[in-house]
Amino acid sequence: MALTRDIVASYRRPGAVVRRRAAGRPREDRALVTLMLACGLIFVAQWPRLSREAFLSGQPIEPLLAGALMGWLFIAPLFLYGLAAVTHLMARTMGGQGDWYGARIALFWALLAASPLWLLWGLVAGFIGPGPAMSVTGIVAFGAFLAIWLLGLLAVEKGEADT
Repeated sequence: MALTRDIVASYRRPGAVVRRRAAGRPREDRALVTLMLACGLIFVAQWPRLSREAFLSGQPIEPLLAGALMGWLFIAPLFLYGLAAVTHLMARTMGGQGDWYGARIALFWALLAASPLWLLWGLVAGFIGPGPAMSVTGIVAFGAFLAIWLLGLLAVEKGEADT
């Protein structure tokens, strides 16, 4: 299925999408591409906010972009691999039957599936600025990420059919 169709389907049936993406033999190249694409889109989502901050403070935008680039494309992937391992270990102690690869796919796919909402959050942060609209958009984006991640993790660890 196309990537964009899977992203839309993740908002209706996240467990089924994650289970299908994790099916078959582990393909670490797919997991890494999913993670880097998600981190890249979230990095791009920071641009409007950083542009606004640079304009309002009078400082150049380049150092702000460099910091966001370093954080999202170099540090975040390392942290997220560790987070996927910890959640798999936690699921295993609660009776989970999945594998390490499934836990990584559940987390990485949730980031990618929620990235359109993070892009919207970035636009709100850049054009409207701090306030209720930015807060609500951020809460919705984070909530969607958590829901897709947890339901996807449940599907790959327990084999749930209709999550």
